[in-house]
Amino acid sequence: MKSTPDAAAAGQIKLGADLTVNRLGYGAMRITGPGIWGEPADIPTAIRVLQRAVQLGVTFIDTADAYGPEVSENLIARALYPYPADLVIATKGGLVRPGPDIWNRNAHPQHLREACEGSLRRLRRDRIDVYQLHSPDPAVPLAESIGELVKLQSEGKIRYIGISNVSLEELKQAERLTPMVSVQNRYNLEDRRSDDVITHCEDKAMAFIPWAPLGSGRHATDSGSMRALARVADRHKVTIGQAAIAWLLHRSKVMLPIPGTASIQHLEENIAAAAIRLTPEDMRELN
Repeated sequence: MKSTPDAAAAGQIKLGADLTVNRLGYGAMRITGPGIWGEPADIPTAIRVLQRAVQLGVTFIDTADAYGPEVSENLIARALYPYPADLVIATKGGLVRPGPDIWNRNAHPQHLREACEGSLRRLRRDRIDVYQLHSPDPAVPLAESIGELVKLQSEGKIRYIGISNVSLEELKQAERLTPMVSVQNRYNLEDRRSDDVITHCEDKAMAFIPWAPLGSGRHATDSGSMRALARVADRHKVTIGQAAIAWLLHRSKVMLPIPGTASIQHLEENIAAAAIRLTPEDMRELN
């Protein structure tokens, strides 16, 4: 009899002093429309995907005001409110969306305040568990952007602060302003430019949240690393996507993957990756 996937099989990770989550989460970007714009074609399925994720042990959901925009946050509240006591919802502000597949930066303090307060309303929360600066804005000093998040934190609207799409130097600059509990950068088997950031996160016991953990579907490309991943997947009798998630979980104990999908079947496949145990030989081949 086939066992039910359980995100708890990935183990746990701590965010800040008092938030513990299962180390395989769910990224809620893909439940929006094409181009991460507007509502999905099938809203009932999107709601069922969110509910199923929680049923399968997901205790960390990542979203952003820019996903839709606003659509992802609204769907999360519609599907899951009132929230389970152990569910941590992380959201982000600092990108604006004039149209499908267009992402513009705006990390001015006033915009971040409006974005955070909008997320609070949509998510129906009094305080956001983890609020992340979606991206540093070259037009705004990082100290001003982070400084506004610190103000919002002091007002009780944010519990913990994280940052996304940063270099190691930008991360260190942010840490000089206030403690960071998480970093969210693009990272997968073929894109390892954040290796230095992961090392820093390990030193500071800070969660690293890889976005595009499956390379945005590019895991079928014919590169050397993808051929190695295919061999590992074949040995374990799992899909290439499952092997990619397993590699992330084995890559570092601070890794908190958030594979996203709008399909219940794909969601269950992703969560099943929590139970895959790669061997040292697998990891040598992939690394």
